[in-house]
Amino acid sequence: MSARNSLEGQVAVVTGAARGVGELLARKLSARGATVALVGLEPDELKRVADTLHGEGGHWHADVTDHAAMAQVAREVKERFGKVDIVVANAGVATGGPFVDSDERAWNRVIEVNLIGSATTARAFLPVLLESRGYLLQIASLAAITPAPLMTAYCASKSGVEAFAHSLRAEVGYRGVRVGVGYLSWTDTDMVRGADEDEVLRDLRATLPWPSNRTYPLGPAVDRLVAGIERRSAHVYGQWWLRGMQSFRGYLPALIGTVGQREMRRFAPRLEAASGTRRGLVGAGGGADEAARSSRRG
Repeated sequence: MSARNSLEGQVAVVTGAARGVGELLARKLSARGATVALVGLEPDELKRVADTLHGEGGHWHADVTDHAAMAQVAREVKERFGKVDIVVANAGVATGGPFVDSDERAWNRVIEVNLIGSATTARAFLPVLLESRGYLLQIASLAAITPAPLMTAYCASKSGVEAFAHSLRAEVGYRGVRVGVGYLSWTDTDMVRGADEDEVLRDLRATLPWPSNRTYPLGPAVDRLVAGIERRSAHVYGQWWLRGMQSFRGYLPALIGTVGQREMRRFAPRLEAASGTRRGLVGAGGGADEAARSSRRG
């Protein structure tokens, strides 16, 4: 295990910082001496978080899928704070339900924000990270390790960002930039609580084997992310047992393909009864994303 580096005087950028993992991560990085730049879609919420930081910081309103906006944020953060040492690509949204009758816009938006948005974030900030020989942490998920029915968009996006980060690590490592992947299971955030408002999704999740069927507290998971950032780790696990999943992940698609079919057959009548119900982006963050897009269209 590599030694921890002090965050005192480091400049960290956190996307999706208005709530949940991003909000608490920003606060904890600030408490350890980092200057934190918050990026997200909710200006009022971002200001609220910025006002609670322990030290210097700032907030920027930007859509992570907009390259011009993110490139401008990168320039402004560098101009204001002089450098960027750490970037956490955390912004994410989710939707759930059967793919066959999924809302196309919501499904595509999950891919856009979680995968394209992460790549856009990296593209905007890599020039300054190369200058500082910094660290990029990509937040992935248990969904990157194991596929799951009714989560096609989220699993595809998180598998994608995991592969993206692993590929990027090889490209930029020799130039001094470290790249890490952070894995989280079901963690107590607005996103997970929003998903649990759908009774079918909640009950199906309850059938998962322990320990993947429970919701974990936010604080300890974020503490693990902070420790990973201090170590510039290649892999960071928000829950202790996720590390062990790596050793047998190759067997999971076949296992879930078998067990998942059984559970889907059992839940089929309830899914059919809900057919046609619009399943948009879940949670307050998903609502903020939909509101921001609606205002731009208007």
